[in-house]
Amino acid sequence: MKRFFILILSLSLLFCVSACSNNTPSTSESSGENVSNEQTGGMDNDLQTGSDTSISSEDNSESIDSEPDSSTKVLVAFFSRTGENYSVGVIEKGNTHIIADMIAEEMNADTFEIARVTPYPEAYRECTDEAQKEKSANARPELTATVDNFSDYTIIFLGYPNWWGDMPMPVYTFLESYDFSGKTVIPFCTHAGSGLSGTVQTLESKLTGATVLDGFEIAGTTAQNNQSEAKESVLVWLDKLDINR
Repeated sequence: MKRFFILILSLSLLFCVSACSNNTPSTSESSGENVSNEQTGGMDNDLQTGSDTSISSEDNSESIDSEPDSSTKVLVAFFSRTGENYSVGVIEKGNTHIIADMIAEEMNADTFEIARVTPYPEAYRECTDEAQKEKSANARPELTATVDNFSDYTIIFLGYPNWWGDMPMPVYTFLESYDFSGKTVIPFCTHAGSGLSGTVQTLESKLTGATVLDGFEIAGTTAQNNQSEAKESVLVWLDKLDINR
């Protein structure tokens, strides 16, 4: 009887151990499933991230495209004369041309020279005689070139010598050849003592739809003979203008 009882007890213990062994997953199988699930989840995340990156990129692109263009194209247009000039003798580069180049360099601007098809005489007296006749006739002399992409510019620096309190007639031809609406015009001139005279007011009356800022004036003798002083004056003036450069 006692042996029978021990046999039954042994069989029961054996059955329990076997059952427990079959229901417990192995450590290697459990780790394998977890790694597999993490890899699958990681790939899904990568794919989703890729999708998100694409959307984010599109959003950034739209945001950039929607921002106003901060770049501003600047043109320095000028009339200047070489040959025999008042107080500076015979020169190879005009007084106003010198100042125009200084402005263009500082503003990273394009330049355009306003020039007659028929140049003025080299001799000072002959030039003044012809220019006075032109002024009396309110002439509009033909120019050698045009600005093909004028509409691209938003800021126009306009340079000229002061001739009898006015702009030379070729400058009027230039002004009447383009639409200045919405543009900012900034005059500058060289002179022999008369400054800008009434040229700023003339520009304001002619260029309706444009904003004309206060101008810059400098003696032609300074521009020609003391360019370091001229450059300093130009820089001081440009610093006062509310224009990025």
